[in-house]
Amino acid sequence: MGLVTHHFLFKTEVKTPLVLDEHSGSALRGNLFEAVWRRFCTNKDSPTCAECPLHAMCPVSALVAPLREENIRGRDIPRPYIIIPPVEGARCYAPGETLTFGLTLFGKIVELLPYIILSLPMLETVGLGRKVKEADWRRGMFTIKSIEAYHPLRQERQVIYEAGRAQVTVAPLAVSMADVKEKAETLPADTITLDFLTPTRLIEQEHPVSHAEFRPLIHRLLERFHALEGEYGVGDEHELLATQQYVELAEQIRCVHDATYWEDVGSYSRRTRRLTPIGGIRGRATFTGNLLPFRSLLVWGELIHVGKNAVKGNGWYTITS
Repeated sequence: MGLVTHHFLFKTEVKTPLVLDEHSGSALRGNLFEAVWRRFCTNKDSPTCAECPLHAMCPVSALVAPLREENIRGRDIPRPYIIIPPVEGARCYAPGETLTFGLTLFGKIVELLPYIILSLPMLETVGLGRKVKEADWRRGMFTIKSIEAYHPLRQERQVIYEAGRAQVTVAPLAVSMADVKEKAETLPADTITLDFLTPTRLIEQEHPVSHAEFRPLIHRLLERFHALEGEYGVGDEHELLATQQYVELAEQIRCVHDATYWEDVGSYSRRTRRLTPIGGIRGRATFTGNLLPFRSLLVWGELIHVGKNAVKGNGWYTITS
């Protein structure tokens, strides 16, 4: 089966003035972490999940700070989810308005979806966005009205949760490798345009890539796909070419139109009290060459994102042609 992705849309009603910055993925990710941690952490005195003796059996660790002692790349492994931030950018939501954001879960981690559902009351009380005068210098409050499972490649949707309803419907919608292959076969084999919706931060030789470049994009995307599949996939691994083969082939692909630009973004951690740069490229880029070997991988990239801080919504692109 390999890697499977599960996609959810959270529809909320704003209760007090709620102000989001241009890139709200960091705030939403922090909101989710704090809600799950408050609701289910049974050892809050531990400084980190890594130092907690319960982490191997803890849903908090599995969801928001996954650890594997035997992991060959070190203790930290890729987070099993990504936040899909609102596309409207910076704005103030007035009471009564709808705020919608998404969450993607990878592979078998969907089994922990009930823990997220049970954390919803905490998610609502934590607050979101900037502290504003109109809300008595508090973060904006909202209530979650519904959660929909959706299939981004087939445009199918199914409501799995509604406010006031005690039971949650298990979401059968999932994107499989067969779905990705089917979508990939509809793409052109010689020219593809990517629209980078959120900052995409690709690191090459320890430096951020400041313009559209195909080889580092493919290299980082392949690494991310294999890491996610290795940790959360089920059954046989996906039959992709070896990394070096892809990188060599990617060197032959040219960028013929680069309308991307660099956007500086900082992410503040309340835990470390530090601002971390998470900026990257945005905009459109068109690539030409023999794209046949890359079509499935590029479709995966739409689903799993690519580059640094993907968990916060960064590295989100769509294939426009």
